[in-house]
Amino acid sequence: MKTLWLKIAIALLFITVTFTAKAEFGQWCVADPQIPDNVIQAALDWACQIGGADCSKIQPDQPCFLPNTVKDHASVVFNDYYQRYKHKGGTCDFHSAAVITQRDPSNGSCHFEYIQ
Repeated sequence: MKTLWLKIAIALLFITVTFTAKAEFGQWCVADPQIPDNVIQAALDWACQIGGADCSKIQPDQPCFLPNTVKDHASVVFNDYYQRYKHKGGTCDFHSAAVITQRDPSNGSCHFEYIQ
């Protein structure tokens, strides 16, 4: 009986470590929900026009167009910029319009890339 409990404990520990480790290491950059849309829009415009982010996924008929909100579109673009440039000094700030999350914000057909 003691051996059975030991095996169960080890299995539960393995499951806990596996799922916890997966969540702890991912970092995505998303729009801060507390920031006004006009500030987010200005940061989104910069990222698309000057910053070098790929904004094609938020265009109509593309995987991240819906939901069609400034914050949702900005989150896709901010994360693209952050993943693309974080190893070259790029940050997830956008004049304080963005925050880091450890929860994968991907949803439906919209995949948020994560690069280690």
